[in-house]
Amino acid sequence: MLELRGITAGYDRREPVVRDVSLTIGDGEAVGLLGPSGCGKSTLARVAALLHRPDAGTVVIDGEPARGWRHRAPREQRTAFGVVFQQPRQSADPRLRLRDLIAEPLRATGRRAEAAARVDGLAPVVGLSAELLARRPHEVSDGQLQRACVARALVARPRWLICDEMTAMLDASTTAALVGVVEEYRRESGAGLLAVGHDAVLLERWCDRTVRWGSP
Repeated sequence: MLELRGITAGYDRREPVVRDVSLTIGDGEAVGLLGPSGCGKSTLARVAALLHRPDAGTVVIDGEPARGWRHRAPREQRTAFGVVFQQPRQSADPRLRLRDLIAEPLRATGRRAEAAARVDGLAPVVGLSAELLARRPHEVSDGQLQRACVARALVARPRWLICDEMTAMLDASTTAALVGVVEEYRRESGAGLLAVGHDAVLLERWCDRTVRWGSP
């Protein structure tokens, strides 16, 4: 179980965008977080993924409180999460070919020997050819780059997926394809999901339940 308990967070301690928020995601459960831009849902998602230290509150993973944030988090907690952001170009190193981009989490955690096989197995699943894997971000479309970012989120076989506006910049066919990839992984692995967005129809169809936050 993933628990966010009394989270207060932001980028200015005097004006936090998240105030005393609690949220629970059960094992294998898909939870949608619906709200307008600026309500703090992306900040909460980053806290959940151990990428942003809250000003107050606790993240609890299977009964154990988070013991660090970003690279200071213990490896077993840090690698429990796969994250897909809204804007792939802001989350992708422009120097890396897509093959190396996807393999980043494995190489960063000393699992380099697994990288080639895992990337080759994931590429067709997310719709990337061998030719596309050899390109760098500026040589592919936003949709193709987001496919690589989804593969990167899955490559280390995380127990929790955090998808922050994952499909906001995508066309309908790419959205359907990538949601399908995430759901197939969840069915196969039992991973839990926090899907953040402002598309009520998509979240209601995708998730087991949707939390409406900051809506009128």
